Amino acid sequence: MSGIDFNLYLITDRLNLPNGTTLPGQIEAALRGGLKAVQLREKDLSSAELLPLAREMRDLTRKYGAKLLINSCLETAFAVKADGIHLTSQNPPINEARKKLGPNALVGVSTHSSEEIQYAINCGADFVTFGPVFQTRSKAGFGAPVGTAELKKACTKTTIPVFALGGINPDNLPEVQNCGCSHFACIGAILNSSDPKAAVQAFHLA
Repeated sequence: MSGIDFNLYLITDRLNLPNGTTLPGQIEAALRGGLKAVQLREKDLSSAELLPLAREMRDLTRKYGAKLLINSCLETAFAVKADGIHLTSQNPPINEARKKLGPNALVGVSTHSSEEIQYAINCGADFVTFGPVFQTRSKAGFGAPVGTAELKKACTKTTIPVFALGGINPDNLPEVQNCGCSHFACIGAILNSSDPKAAVQAFHLA
């Protein structure tokens, strides 16, 4: 298992980009800004449809020395030699993922409560995303935000990195950091930006 050498984790959503932009273009701009980890998460695509995009993301992340994790699809992660996979909190098949991808593969797990974080740890996760911390359209299906009090509790009771997710942006980053959280995941704050390179750098400088 490799260490987590990134504190900003970008999750993709190609269906919600600024007009006139493309996912590869936005991702490359973010990578130029210093982004070191991307999760390819395009749940509406079949494995066959996802594969060409995954290959493009693998080429881009490799070009800039960044890590690529694939959401849920183990076969795609294996096919493109991704750095790891991101799984749901429900019975994450972490042992299966490591067997397929190798012992150094990173495994992230989505969580929405301290109990789910502990379960992910017990299953062998390397890190978790936790949220939604704030109200955000992309995570509306997960119900009301968990809030910063729950984030603080989560960060004080874990032995692996917790990436705050859900409405995270440079403006509220100090509030998140005050919870003892030093890892951040986002979608819109970077992908919806007219300047993803500057958006990444704003996170680094906040």
